[in-house]
Order: sequence, then structure tokens, then C-alpha cells
Amino acid sequence: MVSDTGISAVDYHTGGEPFRIVTGGVDLPRGDTILDKRRDALERLDHIRRLLVYEPRGHADMYGCFVVEPDDEGADLGVVFFHNAGYSTACGHGTIALVTWALDEGIVERQEGENHVVVDVPSGRLDAWAHVDAGRVRSVRFRNVPSYVWAESLEIGGRAIDIAFGGAFYASLEERVEPRELPRLIELGRELKHVIEAKHEVVHPLEPELRDVYGVIFWQDEGESPLTQRNVTVFADGEVDRSPCGSGTSARLALLDRSGRLPRGEELRHLSIVESEFRGRVVDEADVAGFPAVVTEVEGSAYRTGTHVFQLDPDDPLGEGFLLR
Repeated sequence: MVSDTGISAVDYHTGGEPFRIVTGGVDLPRGDTILDKRRDALERLDHIRRLLVYEPRGHADMYGCFVVEPDDEGADLGVVFFHNAGYSTACGHGTIALVTWALDEGIVERQEGENHVVVDVPSGRLDAWAHVDAGRVRSVRFRNVPSYVWAESLEIGGRAIDIAFGGAFYASLEERVEPRELPRLIELGRELKHVIEAKHEVVHPLEPELRDVYGVIFWQDEGESPLTQRNVTVFADGEVDRSPCGSGTSARLALLDRSGRLPRGEELRHLSIVESEFRGRVVDEADVAGFPAVVTEVEGSAYRTGTHVFQLDPDDPLGEGFLLR
């Protein structure tokens, strides 16, 4: 069922990647923790996800969230992310957009200069700092959960694949990153994800719900001083990230730190397939159940694109919608 008054949402984009924030008309996910709420969204609210993501109200590359209560009083916000295939454990571009929205709307008090906002996401608790200048949020930097290298140089289909965790697991390999290559990269991303998951159990050692390969990052070098790379991430069911991918940037930072290409504290300039940019760096080291890990920070900017009220006509034969890929 959909509320007679409709479902309200505010849309942002972060580096070109959409983010639809549900603001009303929905019985929000329930549970004591964000992971509990994520399970409840799958069980009770998946029709809302489909309605907001699927055509004709959305599209195969739409992303969004339910804003929920945090785990405790130590955080300002909680969030359950969703996309074309379900519910992710992390979303860096979404975190940047969510913090921007919360300050724009006064849900978190805004002041000139640096604003500290704490967000509970399925992969853990994130500290974020928003820079406000002349009353506007200009950028948001978030400190991610510990990121680590799960495997290096796995032989998959004649390719050497690295896998790293940055809030979700990402396979990573060097390829040409150009718009004309997208059809090939989408199919290759789907294929690699399927093969890796068939051959390997990719799971976080501390939380079994953080598992499987969420996305495949195709990257290429662009320059030095600062180290600059371009990437496109194919995630979920062939969904293409228009941004440089926030949690994917953390995964790339873990790999670059392991290889020694990026000294700690120095910046990675991370570009997307649409020329947008995130900036990331390793700020500390950590440990994840015996895995050497790093603490990363990623910064980007989000912009509001629209305010909506979505409705479902009970006589609409297409119902919650459809996806074309």
C-alpha cells in the first residue's frame, strides 16, 4: 500500500550520482540497530523501494535511502540505503548527500565553518564534517569504517583481480574508463561478480551480513602529484556509479596503501566517468580481526535536484514499475 497523500522525497546528486531521500508517507524501517532496520526494510518495505527506484518514477541507476533513528544517542542520523537490487551496507556518495540534506533542512543545526555530523550506516558509525560557507554546504568529508585488502591478484578469467573492503566489498582491476566502454564494462562487471562469488566466500570477519562482492571497480591512472585515478564502479545489478564511488574510494585507498603507491596522509584525486571528483586519503591504521586495515577519509559535494511526491494509481497496470537494462 502507498499513502493516499503520496510518498515525499528530496533528490540530490553527488558527483552526478542520484540520491533519493524519503521524507514522508512511509512507515519507516523498524528495529534496534541499523542492520535490524535493513532487514525490516527488505521484509516489509521492498515495494516502496521498487516504486521509487523502478521506472517510470526512477530508473535502473537510481539510488536512495530511508532516514531512520540511529543506534543510540551518539549519532545524529541513521540510514538504510537502497538501489536497483536491494539494500547496500555502505554508500559514500549517499552519506555526503544525506549530511548535506540534514544541514540544509535544519535536522542537524548548521553553522558557518566546520559542522560535525555522526551517521549510523549498516557497515558502522561514520563521523562526517561538512564545510559551510555563506550559509551553504560546500563539501562533506566522512571518515569511513576500517578498510582492508581481502585478496590480491586473484586469477579470475585470465585477469588479476584485487578485492578490498571499504564498507562493502569491491573487486578492482585496471581497464579503460571511457563512456563508450560502458556496455562492455557493465557486462564484465556482472560476469566477474558472479564468478568471484561462485568461487569464493567473501565475508567480513566480524559481521556476516557484510558479505559478497557489491561492486567491480574499473580504474586507470591519470597522473601524479597528486596521485590521480579515474574509475567507474559497476554495482548491484549492472548499476553504474556516476560518481567516483565513496566507499569504493576507501577500498581503492586500502589497495594503494598496501602497494605503497600512496603515502599515508597524501591525497588521492579520484575522478569519475563524468569528470566529477572525490578526494581521499589514509589518515590512520587499524585492525579488523587480524587483517591489517586503514582508516580513510573521503570528501565530495552534493547538490539538490528536486522535491517530489510520488503516487501509485490503484488502476495502473504497471503497478510498482519495471526496470529496463
